[in-house]
Amino acid sequence: MLDLDVAADARPRLERFLELLLEHNKNVNLTGARDLDALLEHVRDALSIARYVRDPLVDVGSGGGFPAIVLSIVTGYGVTMIEATLKKARFLELVVAELGLNVKVLGTRAEIAARDPSLRERFAAATARGVASAPAVLELTVPFLALGGVAVLQRGRFDYLERTATQDASLMLGGGLLDEHVIDDGHRIVLVSKRRPTPDRFPRRVGLPERRPLGVLGVSKA
Repeated sequence: MLDLDVAADARPRLERFLELLLEHNKNVNLTGARDLDALLEHVRDALSIARYVRDPLVDVGSGGGFPAIVLSIVTGYGVTMIEATLKKARFLELVVAELGLNVKVLGTRAEIAARDPSLRERFAAATARGVASAPAVLELTVPFLALGGVAVLQRGRFDYLERTATQDASLMLGGGLLDEHVIDDGHRIVLVSKRRPTPDRFPRRVGLPERRPLGVLGVSKA
């Protein structure tokens, strides 16, 4: 039995998800976590943001399924997962089918998906775990948000420079910092609200958000 604070009806699907992840991680590099205890830490990280996400949710860079699979199981929300590595996307499709989740998996880059009218500015919440700096994560998530939607960022240290860059990037993308919740010394949750439509030029072409993040971290505003 998993030592997690979740509803009883969520436990069997969480257990099966972790079983599948451990099994397939032997052949496909889905996560750096190699045992159940390590995976449970990722589950707890995902659960820490459950209260902040909304329906429908988009998750960018879904990898092995954190946080999106966990959030789908515990909330029942409709989730769209965007994962560019096709082997990982195929694993996610397998999990979704076996667990009967209300989830769509897209094997593409966020920079491309965000240009699709059926996806752009359609979601109430967006997540992206560990894919890049906060300004880069915002450029990859905020374009998907409808007005009033929220980007939920999981960060570690969040120093003055990154916070300032995040504020700058938020404004350029049509958002603004909404709140920040410190979980402990190494974990915090940063919420960015969508206040205006994202300018058409964002996100920039594939790879640029990570290489040239918006704001004071190194940026190009062009």
